[in-house]
Amino acid sequence: MEIRRSRKNDIDEIMKIFENARKFMKDNGNPNQWRDSYPEKSLIESDIENNVGFVCLDEGEIVGTFIYFEGKEPTYAEIYDGQWLNDEPYGVVHRVASKTGKGGVASFCLNWCFEKCRNLKIDTHRDNIPMHNLFIKLGFVRCGIIYL
Repeated sequence: MEIRRSRKNDIDEIMKIFENARKFMKDNGNPNQWRDSYPEKSLIESDIENNVGFVCLDEGEIVGTFIYFEGKEPTYAEIYDGQWLNDEPYGVVHRVASKTGKGGVASFCLNWCFEKCRNLKIDTHRDNIPMHNLFIKLGFVRCGIIYL
C-alpha cells in the first residue's frame, strides 16, 4: 500500500468510501457519527485545495482516505475529563475511512501519519468501538473528551 495526496479526480471514489463507512458505522452501533451525507463533497474539495486530504492506494486502487495536517486544531483547544499528554506541536488526523472488506487500511494510514509526526491527536465518536479498538492497538492514549 502507499499514500498520496488526494486529487480532484479521486472525489467520486472518496465519496463511495465515505458512503460505505457511514453504512458500516450504522450497522455496528454507531449511527450518529457521520449522519446523512457527511462529509459533503464540498468538504472533500476543500481538503484537496488545502493539501490536507490523502488517499491510500493498493495496487493503484483507492482503498482508504483520511485528513492529515500539522498545526493547531481549534476543536482541540478545550479538552474535558482529562488533558493532553504535552503541549508540543502535533499532527492532526481526521475522517479515516477505508473500503469495506479491505483490512489493515486504517492501521496503514495511521502508521504513515506516525512516520510524519510522532505526536498525533485524533478523535472519534464515543460509539465508534472499532476505531477505539484500533487506537488502543496502535498505542494511542485516551486523553479526554472534545466537542465538535
